[in-house]
Amino acid sequence: MDRRSVEIVVYGAEQLCPSCVNLPSSKETYEWLEAAVSRKFADQPFSISYVDIHNPPDDEAKRDFAMRVIEEDMFYPVVLIGDEVVGEGNPKLKTIFAKMEDCGYTPAS
Repeated sequence: MDRRSVEIVVYGAEQLCPSCVNLPSSKETYEWLEAAVSRKFADQPFSISYVDIHNPPDDEAKRDFAMRVIEEDMFYPVVLIGDEVVGEGNPKLKTIFAKMEDCGYTPAS
């Protein structure tokens, strides 16, 4: 199967979302996710980036989605793979791994 390098984007903020008390911060989730995906899909290319919803980059798509997180009161961190939301608030590795496999990634043995 032809695998493309997917981009995982974690949208969040310094301040914890009000419904997410006792959960890791968005930045901690990003770091944890990067380590977990790197282990699960070792030696397979992917990129992961963190977007602060209150200070998004110049990238129009990322800026637009950051605004959507705020306007729709989404629970952050919000995790996107491609243009699909695969986690919100307390993202589940199982869901993220399944989406990676759908994109042609194979788990390391």
